[in-house]
Amino acid sequence: MKKILIILLTILICTFTPFRVFAQTYYFNLRELIADVYLNSDGSASIDYVFTFANDPSASPIDYVDVGLPNGYFSKNDISAEVNGLPIHDISASGYQGSGTGVALGLGANAIQPGQTSQVHVRIGKVDQVLRPDSKDPEYASAVFSPTWFGSEFLKGNTDMTVVFHLPPGVQPEEPRWHSSPAGWPSEPETGFDEQNNITYAWRNPEASGFKQYKFGASIPRKYIPAEAIITPSVSETLGTSSGDLFGALCCPGTALALIFLFGWTVYKKQSRKMQYLPPKVSIEGHGIKRGLTAVEAAILLEQPLDKILTMILFSTIKKEAATVTQRDPLTISVSDTLPEGLHNYEIEFLKAFQKPDAEKRIALQDMFINLVQSTSNKMKGFSRSETIDYYKFIVQTAWQQVKTAETPEVRSEKYDDVMEWTMLDEEYEDKTKEIFRTDPVFIPRWWPRYDPVFRKTISSTPSTLPTAPDIGGQIALPTLPGSDFAASMVNGAQSMATSVVGDITNFTKTISQKTNPVPEVWSKGSSGRTGSGGCVCACACACAGCACACAGGGR
Repeated sequence: MKKILIILLTILICTFTPFRVFAQTYYFNLRELIADVYLNSDGSASIDYVFTFANDPSASPIDYVDVGLPNGYFSKNDISAEVNGLPIHDISASGYQGSGTGVALGLGANAIQPGQTSQVHVRIGKVDQVLRPDSKDPEYASAVFSPTWFGSEFLKGNTDMTVVFHLPPGVQPEEPRWHSSPAGWPSEPETGFDEQNNITYAWRNPEASGFKQYKFGASIPRKYIPAEAIITPSVSETLGTSSGDLFGALCCPGTALALIFLFGWTVYKKQSRKMQYLPPKVSIEGHGIKRGLTAVEAAILLEQPLDKILTMILFSTIKKEAATVTQRDPLTISVSDTLPEGLHNYEIEFLKAFQKPDAEKRIALQDMFINLVQSTSNKMKGFSRSETIDYYKFIVQTAWQQVKTAETPEVRSEKYDDVMEWTMLDEEYEDKTKEIFRTDPVFIPRWWPRYDPVFRKTISSTPSTLPTAPDIGGQIALPTLPGSDFAASMVNGAQSMATSVVGDITNFTKTISQKTNPVPEVWSKGSSGRTGSGGCVCACACACAGCACACAGGGR
């Protein structure tokens, strides 16, 4: 009996030990996933993946990485990959372990060892049949992409995930539409341009889940791609179970209210974007601070209201003795016969606009702003927008500090005059101006008569009635005004004059935004226009309208 027990024990050890020793135990953190999806002019898609894996110290080496692809219409010869810059030669579609279509990357001698962090870079040169008709608009085609995901039993932690759509060459900013974002992601992608000057839609979520499926989509006009590249789905592919899901959703009062709220929120966001006139390329972050912008250009970067910027330009031309206000409402100015040197292009265009008839003046000012926005955008190319904004906000704070710390009313007036264009950038400019000059008299700057026609007429007819500052060092004495009167004129007078020219500032800005930062229409996921579970349900076959989904990576 003892011998039998020993034999049985030996069999058990021989049976189970190899499994425990040789079985692969995958457990890792997908720290980062970046997917660039290029929609090509021939209707195909190119996909560029960058994965950053941090293998757990207790896990087995990661010797294979499965990458799901939208469908089977690709060639293995169009795929290349590398791990930490070293080429991967073992690329096999037959070795893919997922439930759909994809390729397996054999890392071989460069397997990611326990405790090691490595980067895997994959380039899929061409995948066909990724576009479907967009049933919301027969003139559009739709693409939906889902980045590959991994089994939840193998993953730990969150993933910094970025998905970027690169639209076909020639597509104009106002033409494409992005689809609604997945839950937990920003409601709108970041728009911009890539190195080939093609439009990009970028979604990023630093706390995404590497084991979840996320779907992203865009619709583009058919005219930019061959008609034969757009695959028409069958009736069953178009309907599927989605129509029933949608009907059920509409029958549920709670869901109906949620849809109404979503619609209202979309309208609100669309309206608010109309006031954002900076073009998409400004939002592409570079490195470092862009110094040397004028206060007006900094105001554009900060997306200050255009009536305030118009006021800033008015003051700059007055201070440079290039213009004189002849009437406040509606604002009319007299342009100097000989313009001073050193005027900026936007100042020259501003002066030319006011020399035009009233019917053409507003259009000319819109053109001036469009040129100003575009030139500021070009100056920001390659620089960090966020760092530059912080830099100019600091300049504004410093300017106010110089005014506040002035020891006498005369010095305070002088400092305010010196830094006025920068203090106007402050969102609290009105309140701070009123507070600083609430009690003390203000020594009127020399350019003030060119700004205030009533004051100019007063000092020319009865100059002795105005209080003046004492002569200092032989300088010409300057008249003074009560601080409250000066502040009221600065805060309310000039901006109301500007408004009298442009009219409704919202419509004025909207017209400019349509040229510099057109608002794309947001379409729901899938080409059918349905939302939620009624949208494009990506099975691994991805046989549904507008679907270009990648499938699960098989967990390794």
